[in-house]
Amino acid sequence: MASRNDGEDSHEAVQADPKTMRVAIGTYKPATEDFLRFAAQLGVDDVLLTPHRHEGFDSALPLGEAWSEAELVDLRDRANDAGLRLYGVEKMPVPLYEILLNDGDRQAQLDVVTETIRNMGAAGIHVLGYSGHPPDGAVRTTREHSIRGDAKASAFYIDDFDEDSRSGPDREVTEEEMWERYEEFLHEVVPVAEEAGVKLGVHPSDPPVEQLFGIPLLFRNRENFERALDVHPSDNHGLKLGMGCWSEMGEDLPDVIRHFGGDDIVYAHFRDVVGTVPEFHETFVDDEAGNFDEYEVVKALDEVGFTGVMTPDHVPLMEGETDWEFGSTLGRSYTVGYLKGMLKSLE
Repeated sequence: MASRNDGEDSHEAVQADPKTMRVAIGTYKPATEDFLRFAAQLGVDDVLLTPHRHEGFDSALPLGEAWSEAELVDLRDRANDAGLRLYGVEKMPVPLYEILLNDGDRQAQLDVVTETIRNMGAAGIHVLGYSGHPPDGAVRTTREHSIRGDAKASAFYIDDFDEDSRSGPDREVTEEEMWERYEEFLHEVVPVAEEAGVKLGVHPSDPPVEQLFGIPLLFRNRENFERALDVHPSDNHGLKLGMGCWSEMGEDLPDVIRHFGGDDIVYAHFRDVVGTVPEFHETFVDDEAGNFDEYEVVKALDEVGFTGVMTPDHVPLMEGETDWEFGSTLGRSYTVGYLKGMLKSLE
């Protein structure tokens, strides 16, 4: 790929945040030249990456150890060379629940996270998302739910959920214990994020239920998010606004946005669902049967002065696509266009 940048100053110029609400695209796919060209062709300026999911690719970063400044700079430069800003990285090198469930040396895991945050700041990558999911990520009972035109979407139906489908902790884990360890985590990492100029964004549990596999899920309701942000109040810790998850809770999204305000929202994942826990399925963002009005949500974000990115979240698989985990290229393209159209209408 031919670079349009010459030297560090050019990379810094591309990475500069315009502080305006805009559309980005994230991916679980590797940061290949093909993907980055695709993102540029969509007309977005920002990408979010989950680089440690892709063993065997040059863009992979390891799990369980700190990501070096050199590795992060290389990832940033790949995006910059395509004329794109690397807005953030969507996961930590050690998943949060691994830290919270560790009865051994949690400090070593915290050191991996804090070193990574320092290196992100040095590399000019200023957003790190982390998830309140159980260890398996978004838990679903099917990814073959048929919606419009027989597109396939994921769904969760509590009556179909198999609690024994994976093993849980080998001891009882209480929610009080999880909160105590989460507070330790925040007191350790948030000051480092402040020093490094990195914003942390916490994603809701998905599905937002009380527990899965014997693990209490902390980020399942508004009250718990308020508690999470109050533990160590900081401009460098806020919400990765997972709209699908908040919708699954039965919350009114414009009200949630106005309640927390633009400063507490680091970036926004756009996804609509039909239904709430304990039964829901995902759908297209323009589905009138969905739980919320996307345009009202965009207006609310604008009203509170949100200046981050909006990015497609899970999308249905469309004709010819088979890999839900890596996501639908067609569905993401459609969602990007839909979001850009809504932003244009605000003008």
